[in-house]
Parts: sequence; C-alpha cells; structure tokens
Amino acid sequence: MRYPYSKFRYNARRMPTQDPRKLLLAPGLEDVAVAAILQPYGFEDYRRADANLQSLADEPWARQHLADLIETLLESLAESANPDQALGYLESFAKAGAMKLALFSYLKTSPAALHLLTTVFGASPSLSQILIRNPEYLHWVTRPEVLNRMRPERKLKQDLQTSLSSIRSKEHRLDALRRFKRRELLAIGVRDLLGNTTVEETTRSLSMLADLLIQEAYGVCRQALTEQYGRPRSGFTVLAMGKLGGGELNFSSDVDLIYLCGSDTGTTYFRRLAQDLTHALSDITKEGYLFRVDLRLRPEGRVGEIVGSFDQFRRYYRGSRGQAWEKLAHIKARPIAGDTTLGKRFLSMMRPFVYQSWHTASPHILLSEVRRIKRLIDDKMTKHGESQRNVKLGIGGIREIELTVQTLQTLFGRVRPAIQERNTVKALTKLMRARLISPEEHQFLVEAYWFLRNVEHKLQMVEEQQTHTLSADPLELRRCALRLGYRDSEEGKSTERFSRDHARYTERVHEIFTSVMAGERLAKSARRAG
Repeated sequence: MRYPYSKFRYNARRMPTQDPRKLLLAPGLEDVAVAAILQPYGFEDYRRADANLQSLADEPWARQHLADLIETLLESLAESANPDQALGYLESFAKAGAMKLALFSYLKTSPAALHLLTTVFGASPSLSQILIRNPEYLHWVTRPEVLNRMRPERKLKQDLQTSLSSIRSKEHRLDALRRFKRRELLAIGVRDLLGNTTVEETTRSLSMLADLLIQEAYGVCRQALTEQYGRPRSGFTVLAMGKLGGGELNFSSDVDLIYLCGSDTGTTYFRRLAQDLTHALSDITKEGYLFRVDLRLRPEGRVGEIVGSFDQFRRYYRGSRGQAWEKLAHIKARPIAGDTTLGKRFLSMMRPFVYQSWHTASPHILLSEVRRIKRLIDDKMTKHGESQRNVKLGIGGIREIELTVQTLQTLFGRVRPAIQERNTVKALTKLMRARLISPEEHQFLVEAYWFLRNVEHKLQMVEEQQTHTLSADPLELRRCALRLGYRDSEEGKSTERFSRDHARYTERVHEIFTSVMAGERLAKSARRAG
C-alpha cells in the first residue's frame, strides 16, 4: 500500500479546546490548560511535551516562529506512531543543527518536510538518530529523486565511488562505507514509512545496497592483502545465502555468507581474506557497522572451516554429510563478490544435491525432515510464548511460506527446472505455472508474504534490531499498527484491524503449509508435474 507523500493521514481526535499558540505566547498556563491543549493530539506525557516545546522556543525569535508553526506541527505529530517520542526527537534534531531559524522557516513553508520528520521521529529511533547525527541529510532525503523512487544501482555505485575517490587507507575506506550505508538506509526507511515505495521495492533496495557494500568491502580487504602477500593463483568467491541470496533483505538482517576458494592451495591466504572481510563487515567503529555476519550455513556450521575449497565442498555435499535443510538453504545461494565464475561453477555442481528427482528419491524423507525442523521451531516459539506473535517463525509466519516454496522446489526442481528460483515471490509464480500450487494459493501466499514482511520491517526499523515478535503490550502493538498505516475508523480501532488481518493471513498460510507437508496432496502434484 502506498500513501501520497503530501497527504496527512490525520487520525481525527477530540479537538483541543484552546488555541495551541497559547502554549508559547501565554505565560504561566495552568496544568489543566496545557493538558486540554496537548492531550487531544495523542500525547501520553503532556508535561514532557510542553517542556520539549518550551525548549524549542528558547529564544524570543524562536518562540514567535514556533508559535506560527505550532498548530501544523501538533497535527503532524498526532499523525505519528508516537507523538511523545516524535516531539522529543524533533527537539534533539533542532538543537543538533546550527540554524534553528532556518529549520523553522523551512518547516513552515514545507508541510511535506514537517510530515517526513514527525513520521520518522515517531516511528524509528534508529532512523531518527541518523538524522540527528547528520541534520544535513534532511535536504538530501527530501529531493524527489531520493524520496519518491528506488535509487538506481548505477546511481548508487556512482555516489559510492565519489565518496571513496579521495580516500586511500583501508580503515578510512571502510568507515566511508559505513557512512554511506547510514545515509542510504535513511532514504530507504523514509520512503518505506511514508508509503512512497512497495515492500518489494524496499527489500530490493536493501539487498542492492548490501550487495554493493559487500563487494566494495571485499575489494578493500583483497587489495590490502594483495599488497602485503601478492596475488594468489586461484579464485575466491562470496556466496550470499538466505534473504540476501534471494534479494529480499530485511531492515536489520544478518547477512548469511559462505566463503569458497578455488583450490586446496593458498588456503592460508584465503582464510585471512575471509577473516578480514568478516571483521570489515561486522566490526563497530565510531561510524557504526556494516552488517552482522552469519557463517553458520557453511559445511559443518560453527565448527567448520571459515573458508572451504571447491573440492572440499563437492566431497561434503555429494557425500552423505549434506543434510536436508542444506538442500533448502542452497536454493538461495548466489555469488555476490569475488570470482563469479567460480561461484557459478559451484552452483552448477550443487544442483544435483539441491534438486532431487521425484522418480529416484522418496519425497517422504524430505517431508519428514521438514516437519521435524518445523516442530523444533514450534517448540521454541511455544516455550517463549511467541507462537502467535512471531511473524517469522510463528504459526503461519514467513518461515512456513519459505518452507512450502523450498520443499516444492527441491522435490520437483529437477524435472521442472523452470521452478529453480532464489526469490520467494518469483518462485511462487513459477510454482503456480507448474501447477504445483493453485492460482488462489499463489495470490494469497504472495499477499501474505508481503504483509508479513511489511510487519517485520516495521518491527526492525524501530531500533535496527533483528526482532520478529509483535509486542504483548497493547500500546506498543498500537504503535506498530500505526507504523503500518492502520488508523481508527468505522471498521474498528487500528490495533483491532491490524490483528484481524494478521490472523487472517497466518491462519490460511498455516493451512496451505500443512496441506503441502501432508504428502497426499504432494502425490497429486507429482502426477501433474510429470
């Protein structure tokens, strides 16, 4: 769902009984008068809100300018997911910039910019901190070419190279990448919160940004090692797995990576390269960090070597050690940095392992293993009380859609190579065309997937943390619903409407998942699939 950038989504409240300008121009207002003005705008702590406003108006000229702006400001704050938080961050933002007068004048003539600030400040502390740290980003992020559409990959690369052009040292170049990520993440988050983009475009933007930053970080680390030890004879590739592999990254995803080298010689060099790249991506400096790196999808997981050779991987996956979950995981494998030719060789080698033939291997072994994996997940969710609240791993969540798709792909991907696809939504379309799911199931699963991914984004952009669980606190749940664009209406309160949609999607997703895993339905699909 998109919302026009210039249109306020004001949730009608009980209108204040007094002119809000009195907060700034009438000295010594009693508490009851302050409450009468501010509480209708949705403030939980009207005394704190009044203190924020008085702090913003710390000079006579500032008081007059803010008085001229206050009615529009309060209406815009009322539209945010958390008016108290939004006003607090607005105060911090105004103090962070050197020109408060210029800011007030700008906001008075640009309701769209004011709406942007209050929306971001009310929804996402992590994005708010980016703006407070870099107030100059406000004018950049409000440019139409940044605000209203996805940034083209070509433009991203051009801007990144410009930012790196005069920087030579390894650590300074890596810090430049961290700053670049921070700015671009702000743009992606602002577009998402304002409804100027689809959830699909958001995931593509996040994935494209991650690809670019990992490629550049790899180049920085490779160059530094080459200068020290020379250039090795064989290649090295970085494989993206999980959501990054599928081009469907979250706001606060780990990046699942596997490191692969071309031969058993030179492994010391490549081990050092893998370690350097992992540190470059995950180390925290004064400029922040790039990505949390998860390497557990490599052979032997935590206890395996950080980098393996092509022959080592071939022996592992073609032997008896590769497991069922690894078949599903490698559907999404994609080379994103280093020697792409080596990466493509690896993908070709892996296809017989990933895609089994219905005619030569019993599907029931795989189905049994997937059901076992899901039982383990369900037990964990039940233990933590998150079975109905975790949008990723809970009942009817994102993982059930992914397991449905990947199980069908693994079972029929050899006889129907057209369904070999990394991206979940594209794979759903290909499964429908192969008549492995019905048109109704396809349409519903696509809608459910983007609904759940949108919820996941709105949870993660709050503090840029990897969370997937809806709050049990009614106030926090309401704020999540507001971030998603739900508003009180004749159809019900925002939280009620969101909860109804969430239940409708997860119940049907679970029905489809259970049907696919039952086996009998799969046998019918097998006969149709050939």
